[in-house]
Amino acid sequence: MINKIFTTALVIILFSCNTETRKPRIGITGIAIESSSFSPAKTYEKDFNIKYGSEIFTSYNFFDQSYIDKVDWFPTMRARALPGGVVAKESYESMVLQIIELTKQTLPLDGLFFDIHGAMNVEGMDDPEGDFIDRIRAVVGPKTIISTSMDSHGNVSKKLAEESDLITCYRMAPHEDAMESKQRALDNLVDRLITGKGKPKYKAWIPVPILLPGEQTSTRVEPGKSLYAKIDPLTKSKGVIDAAVWVGYAWGDAPRNHAAVMAYGDNRKQVKEAAETLANHFWDVRNEFDFVAPTTTLYDAFDKAFNYLNKGKKSKPFIISDMGDNPTAGGAGDVTWTLNEILNNIRFKKNGPELIYASIPGPNLVTKALEAGIGNVAEGYVGGIVDNRYSPPIKLKGTVHSIKRGDYNAEVEVVIKIDNNYVIVTYKRKPYHYLKDFTDLNLNPILSDILVVKIGYLVPQLYNIRGDWVMALTPGGVDQDLFRLDYKKIKRPMFPLDKDMADPDLSARILN
Repeated sequence: MINKIFTTALVIILFSCNTETRKPRIGITGIAIESSSFSPAKTYEKDFNIKYGSEIFTSYNFFDQSYIDKVDWFPTMRARALPGGVVAKESYESMVLQIIELTKQTLPLDGLFFDIHGAMNVEGMDDPEGDFIDRIRAVVGPKTIISTSMDSHGNVSKKLAEESDLITCYRMAPHEDAMESKQRALDNLVDRLITGKGKPKYKAWIPVPILLPGEQTSTRVEPGKSLYAKIDPLTKSKGVIDAAVWVGYAWGDAPRNHAAVMAYGDNRKQVKEAAETLANHFWDVRNEFDFVAPTTTLYDAFDKAFNYLNKGKKSKPFIISDMGDNPTAGGAGDVTWTLNEILNNIRFKKNGPELIYASIPGPNLVTKALEAGIGNVAEGYVGGIVDNRYSPPIKLKGTVHSIKRGDYNAEVEVVIKIDNNYVIVTYKRKPYHYLKDFTDLNLNPILSDILVVKIGYLVPQLYNIRGDWVMALTPGGVDQDLFRLDYKKIKRPMFPLDKDMADPDLSARILN
C-alpha cells in the first residue's frame, strides 16, 4: 500500500509539472458501491477495485489527450465494488483516510471530480457519502469547486447537496448514459473553472418522499421515460447549468433513503422553477410507476415459460429475472432458493427444456470441477455461504460442460450440466449481463429455451434477445416487495409504504 501511495504521489508531481500558463488544477477521487441494509453480506476493502494515479483515467472512455490537455489533473484514488452488503466500518475508514492523505499532496486544487454511486451503506453510519464529502471539503477548503457524479439510484442527503457545488446523475435506467453523465459532471466543472465563472450562485435541493426500486422506475417506459425527458429542456435555460432526478436506493434503511431533485445555476428563479417542476411531476405520477415487466411468483413464472414454449419452438428464450438476490442491486448473489426449486421440479428433469441458470457461487464445486475436468462428473456444494436465510447450501452433481479461468469478478467459472439444465457456478459472485458472458462458457442463450438470471430489469443485450420475460418476486437481500422489508430509520410517511399520505412540501430549498 505504501508503494502505491508513493507511486501516486509521483504521478501527482509529474502531472503538476507545467511550464505554460497556469491551468486549473482538478483532482479525481471517489468510492462507489450500492450496498443493501437487508443483506447479511458484508463488504470489505479487498472487495473493491482500487485504482491509483493515472490508472484512474482508464475508468473513463472520454479521457483522450485533448481532454487531458485542458487542465492539470490530479487523480488520487478511486474505489469501486460490485453491489453487496454493508461496508465494514474499518474498510470505509481505511479507504477514506488513504484518499485524504493523497488529496493533501495535490493541494491547492481548483476543482475536484467526486465520482461516487450514492448508495453506500456503512456499519454504524446513516450518511457515508455525506461524511466522506465533508471530510474531503475540510481538506480542499471552501473555494474548491466539487463536482459530484452519481447513479440515479443513489441518495442525496442535505449534507451531500450542500458540499457539492455541481452535482448530476444518470438519466437512463438501465444506465446506458453512465459515461455521458460522468463527462457532463466534468465538462461543467472544467467550464466553470476555465471561464472563471466559479461556483454557481444558486442550488436548489428538494427531498421527495418516494422510495421505489429501480425495476419500477425504468426510463424505458412511462412514467419514468417522460420524467427524465423533462430534464434536458430545463437545462437549456441560460440561468440553469444542470438538473437531476434521483430515484434513491430502496434497500437502504437510513433517513437519506428517498428520492431527490436538484438544480443549480446563476439565475435563482430559473433554478428554483426547474427543481420544483421536476419534483412536482415526480410526485404527480407516483401512482403510475410499476415494474418494467410482469411480476409474479417463481412457480407462475415456470407456468408462463412452459406456456410460451408449448406454443411452438421460438427463436428466442423465455427469460426469468431472479430478482430477490440480484447481485447488481446489493444481493449476496448466493441464495440457492430459486436454483433448488428448479432442480426439484419434475418439469426440468431429463426430458425438460434447455435451461441456463446464471449464476451461483460455489467454490467447493468449482474446485471439484477443475479436478474432474470437462466431460467428467463433478459433485460439490454451491451457495448459501453468505445468505442461507431462505435455503441452505445445496449439493449439485453433474457433468462439467465448460471451464473458464481469469474472469475479474468470478475468477473461475464452470458450467455443470444436470439433466437439461446448465448451471453456471462461480468461484466468486458475478453478474451475467452480456452475451459474451455466456458464449465464453460454450453456452448460447439465444438458442436456449429458458434463461434464469439473477438480475432485475434486463440490461440491453439480454433485453434484445428475449422472446418473453417475467420478473420473479424471489427472496433475498434486495426483495422487490418493499412491504416485506423491516424499515426502521427511513423518514415517514413515505410513498408507497404510506400510500395515502398527504402531499408533501415540494418547494425548493435554496442552499449556499
